[in-house]
Amino acid sequence: MNDAPVIAIVDDDDSVRRSLLRVVQSAGYSAQGFASAGAFLDWLPRGRAACLVLDVHMNEMSGFELQERLAIPIIFMTAHDDPATVERIEASGVAGHLRKPFGKQSILEAIRCAVQPAPPKEKAQP
Repeated sequence: MNDAPVIAIVDDDDSVRRSLLRVVQSAGYSAQGFASAGAFLDWLPRGRAACLVLDVHMNEMSGFELQERLAIPIIFMTAHDDPATVERIEASGVAGHLRKPFGKQSILEAIRCAVQPAPPKEKAQP
């Protein structure tokens, strides 16, 4: 079993998933792609995800349904910008969200922000 955390990418669109894997790996991250939420959940007991890049709208299980089962940083991505979807994403508490199509730098910046530890909070002075 490999304990190194990976950037997990879940998207049922093969071309999007492969493209994201190339971008993320070219930036030096370890990455693993999954065609469905179920495939990711099957892998999870054997792997460790530092961050999940997750499509909102998928067959079988939506990104929102998968999010409810996890306690890791998630970056949602979607091609849908209808107000209900955007509102639900913004209310979901995810680490970030991107509208497809997005640029290489946008996804890498979102991942960097999701995986870096939060700075320590300053204590209030008495």
